[in-house]
Amino acid sequence: MKKILFSSILILSLLSCSENKHENQPIVENAVDNTDSKFSSTRYGKSQNMLDAIYYEQIKNDESLKKLDKKINLLREESHKVKDLYDDILRKNDEYYSDAEYGANSIIDSVLKKQIISIVKESSDKYYLKTKKLKELTFQMNRNSQNIYNCYVAFKIKKTLPEIEKYQSAHPLKTDSLENFINKQNQLLNELKNLK
Repeated sequence: MKKILFSSILILSLLSCSENKHENQPIVENAVDNTDSKFSSTRYGKSQNMLDAIYYEQIKNDESLKKLDKKINLLREESHKVKDLYDDILRKNDEYYSDAEYGANSIIDSVLKKQIISIVKESSDKYYLKTKKLKELTFQMNRNSQNIYNCYVAFKIKKTLPEIEKYQSAHPLKTDSLENFINKQNQLLNELKNLK
C-alpha cells in the first residue's frame, strides 16, 4: 500500500512539474524589475567579490583612483617581497642556533659541552641584539601595511555603498511572484494530503 501511495505521489509530482514548467518561468523572470542594471551579478568573475567588482567598475574611468589602486597594489607586493627576504634570513639564523644548541647538548664531554654551549649562547646573544632593531622595523612595516589595507578597504566601501544602494533601488524584489509560487506549492501539498 505504501509503495503504491509513494509511486502515485512521485508520478503526480513529476507530472505537475512538467505541466507547470512554462508556468514557472514567468515567476523567475518577474522576480525583479529593471534587470538591465550595470551591476549584474553574472557579470563578474567568481573569484572577484562584489565589493571589488563594483569598485573596479567605478574607477575604470578615473585615472587618479586607478593610479592610487596601482600604487597600493605595488606597495603590497613590495612589502611581501621585503618581508619574505628578511623572514628567510631570520629563519636561517634561528634554525642555525637551534641546531647548534642541540648539537652542543649532545656532546658527551662535560667540559667541552659547557664551553661550546657558552660560545653558542654568546653568539646567539650578539645576534639577538643585531636583529632587535630589524624585528622592530619589520613589525612596524607589517603594522603600516595592515593600516594601509584597512584604510583602503574602508575607502572602497564608502565609495561603493551609493552604487549598491542605487542597484537595490533599481531592483526592488516583487513578492507577488513568490507568493504565487508558494500558493502553487500549497495547492500541490493539499492535493497530496487528500490522496487516498
